Amino acid sequence: MIQNVELPEEINISLGSESRDFAVKSTLAQPILGSIYSIIFGAGFIGFILFMISKYIGPEFRDYVINTLKGTEAVTPNEVGLKGLIFFIVLVGIFVSVGLFEFLKGVFSLFRGGGYFVGTPTRLVNFRRGKMISSDWEQFSGNIEVKGSNKKGNIILLMRTGKMTRGWSKSNSYVPDIIFISGIPGVYDIEQICRKRIKENDPTPSTGS
Repeated sequence: MIQNVELPEEINISLGSESRDFAVKSTLAQPILGSIYSIIFGAGFIGFILFMISKYIGPEFRDYVINTLKGTEAVTPNEVGLKGLIFFIVLVGIFVSVGLFEFLKGVFSLFRGGGYFVGTPTRLVNFRRGKMISSDWEQFSGNIEVKGSNKKGNIILLMRTGKMTRGWSKSNSYVPDIIFISGIPGVYDIEQICRKRIKENDPTPSTGS
């Protein structure tokens, strides 16, 4: 068995006497490029909203906003009332919140550990912050991506489950769910183990002629 960490008691209790192929601790919960994308998207989205506000909201309206918030009525643009102001603030707040959420999600994901992973002949177990997720090998498609050296590398396992997303071209595309294990030794040996177990548990094995 490939093992480079001492497992938490919860995993040992859950697995019991079940045979183990490998046990490792992942340094990150998701690929770093995904985190960077969220940070760039969030910052860019907030910047775009602020740019649009500064470019297309005239100084008269800005003065009205400031004076309304201060409780004065020195400036009153035509057809602009308190309801319009509230709607504008809420709308901007929603857009800014979306960008801020993506930005913070990316920042926090850079520091979020991936937890412990244990492979057995029938399943892959992930334990992180008191939460345990067990995925049977038959749930994986067999498409595996490995990066790095065998001393320290990352492995991405694609699953049969996923979701449809709409891209910039407005065409739907299927994005499979993934399991990401990063910063682990023996990554190429583990890849071979995973591939073997996925093939053994394939729910639709090929039939010979």
